[in-house]
Amino acid sequence: MNQVYIIGHKKPDTDSICSALAYAAYLNRKEPGKYIAARCGPVNPETAFALKTFGCDAPEYVESVVPSVSDMPFTYTMSAPADLPTIDIADLMTTHDVRNYPLTDDEGRFLGILSEYGLARTYVTRQKIEQLSFAPITLENLSRILNGTIVVPSDDLIEGKVYTAIDALHVTLSRLTKNDMAIVGDNEPVQLALIGAGIAALIVADNAPVGERVIRDARERGVAVLSTSLDAFGVGKMINLSLPARNIMATDCPVITRDTTIEYAKHLVSESRYRTACIVGEDNRYLGMLSRNTFLQEVAKQLILLDHNEYAQAVDGVETAEILEIIDHHRIGAITTLRPIRFFNDPVGSTCTIIAGKYMESGTDPDPRTAGILLSGILSDTLVLRLSTTTEQDRTAVRYLAELTNTDVEEYGTELIRKGMDFGDASLRDLLTADMKAYELFGKSIAISQVMVPTYEFAETHRTEIRKEADIIRSAQNLDIFVALFTSVFEDGSIIFTSAPAAVLESLELADGPVTMKGVMSRKNDFIPYLGNLLKNS
Repeated sequence: MNQVYIIGHKKPDTDSICSALAYAAYLNRKEPGKYIAARCGPVNPETAFALKTFGCDAPEYVESVVPSVSDMPFTYTMSAPADLPTIDIADLMTTHDVRNYPLTDDEGRFLGILSEYGLARTYVTRQKIEQLSFAPITLENLSRILNGTIVVPSDDLIEGKVYTAIDALHVTLSRLTKNDMAIVGDNEPVQLALIGAGIAALIVADNAPVGERVIRDARERGVAVLSTSLDAFGVGKMINLSLPARNIMATDCPVITRDTTIEYAKHLVSESRYRTACIVGEDNRYLGMLSRNTFLQEVAKQLILLDHNEYAQAVDGVETAEILEIIDHHRIGAITTLRPIRFFNDPVGSTCTIIAGKYMESGTDPDPRTAGILLSGILSDTLVLRLSTTTEQDRTAVRYLAELTNTDVEEYGTELIRKGMDFGDASLRDLLTADMKAYELFGKSIAISQVMVPTYEFAETHRTEIRKEADIIRSAQNLDIFVALFTSVFEDGSIIFTSAPAAVLESLELADGPVTMKGVMSRKNDFIPYLGNLLKNS
């Protein structure tokens, strides 16, 4: 199932968080689990109070929607223990039609890969082949690898060197130990002599006959005898391939995680000699493998944007995502899409009002928790229905949701707003950036912050520090204008601090700030139109 993130703006407020949770619940009624409520910023104290009151968890935190490896629709998930014989891994590579095969330890931790490149370097390009030897291997496995027949069995693991009896017999015998193995052809005296030396196993090549005396002596001495149709060269080659794959595995294959961006993963794969990257999880556990083929399909996270429709306010990486729908109650911004999408913009007081309306229109009530957070979003964004942005739709939704939750609107709303005014130990910088939104107006880059206060006392007492901090924020974020509104619900207005070049302040008639504006309670409905007119006419 392709999951869809429902996400609000940066510096999310209660409306942004609650509308995402409620809309995800609404859509998941028909497609359970497909829609995920998300946020791209911290939960403020007011929102935390609302979530706790109605028993809801905060939406999933999403820092960026740039597609990552976790979004890939396909990865190669096969792997094999590194102690398997190399020939078995090579067979698996043929079966799965891959050029690289991931190898793990007994706990599934990634160790390296066996690659065609590595096989070629090991068995084709090297000029000198070292002494043949065996890692511990059972006779049954050896017989399988050599496509042979066990003539005389042995229960022990075989481990040692391998000699081909082409030298003078006394030379070969002088080298052999009880752990070693010898390859011999159709020469019974040599076969008997080798058995008499007490070696671990005798491999008879070329389907050469194995006589009764050879079998009898081998049984008496505990020497395994194996017959194969391969010639001596073929036996040597296959023995070389019977060594554990870990002996020739590559450990310089790029390693990534599920959080690695697809763009970076592509870069690693294209730069790797193996054209591969392996995905690991916690404790280096192997999860999968990417190759060039896995990047053939374009990948993008799918989003529904709530409570905003501007790039400057959207989650990082939004330009790489597929936007399916936008629901908002602000001015129309500059977000564009490649395909037609559903776009619903209604100048009501809250995005939660729009989502509540969807429930009402559907004839299905939200559950009490969802109704509670919808109510919280509306009361927060309208300052308990006091702002000029408040519409009859907001009031209707509040009555509907209050009845479902048995909530005293005035009592709960007042407490909710007070929680939002509790600065706690927050620094002035945190206060000025907690609810800050970015805009492009008439060619100017602007950020407007709104701080809710019970009275003007805080702003008047700290006016010098606020001016200084506003200048720092404007400079740090390379803005043309930074505005901070200290809005008092109980005094029905805002004190406005503006940081901008002196000439701009003069043209906007804000040079003597801070300015107190009676009735300016809404950033969206009251101040932005006012500022826009000033910029337009300046």
